[in-house]
Amino acid sequence: MLVTAAIVGRRRLLGSVLLTGLGIPLHSPAMTASSSAVDPEYPGTAVERLTAVHARVREAAAKGRLDGNWAEVRRTLLWAGGLKDLPDAVPGRGYTGHSFNDYNHCDLTTMRLDVADSNNEGRVPGIAFNNPLGNGIRVASLPELGPGGSWSTCILGNNQSPPRDVAHVQFQSRIAFKLVWLPPAFETFALVDDSGDVLAQGKPTGVLPPLQERSLNYASVKGGRYDCAGKVSGSQA
Repeated sequence: MLVTAAIVGRRRLLGSVLLTGLGIPLHSPAMTASSSAVDPEYPGTAVERLTAVHARVREAAAKGRLDGNWAEVRRTLLWAGGLKDLPDAVPGRGYTGHSFNDYNHCDLTTMRLDVADSNNEGRVPGIAFNNPLGNGIRVASLPELGPGGSWSTCILGNNQSPPRDVAHVQFQSRIAFKLVWLPPAFETFALVDDSGDVLAQGKPTGVLPPLQERSLNYASVKGGRYDCAGKVSGSQA
């Protein structure tokens, strides 16, 4: 009983820290527990889950798990984001082999399950009109991070203000983190939060995503809030 109470208290404290950073009033009736928290600007956000993702990112960085062989680093990114490594699943039914492996599927989004079945319907240019993701989200999401689900959504439109990407428009959700490959060599990456602040950095080795994909990834964020090249030592736009 005491252990359970301690865990609940820790979750509420983490949620309080996150909500304060987002400018959400802590004494709102909806804020009595992080699991029931609602982000007024992006109500599709699974707030408790987002907080848990940030904790896992910090843990992975502290243990050096964002450096080393890219295949293992990518699995760590999935784990940190609350996703299973399902490279053999059918696309649309939980397949995550594409996650962080191209320029585009580099947003880790934590959304409430009541918005997981939302469709694009032409709201984000460049994304299929009908892109049902709900079933895949439910299959691939790790339950231990809290209510809601996770997905590696597309970054297209993220350099607008406010962002007009799948997370913010289709799911009305903040991103937990975005993977940004850093110039000039695009051999290191940064993980940035919804505000564009750097959470962690990594320097993977081995077979990376193609250079064209990594450079296009940075080109897709350049000039927007997630352009973090000037914030990371050794990186330049």
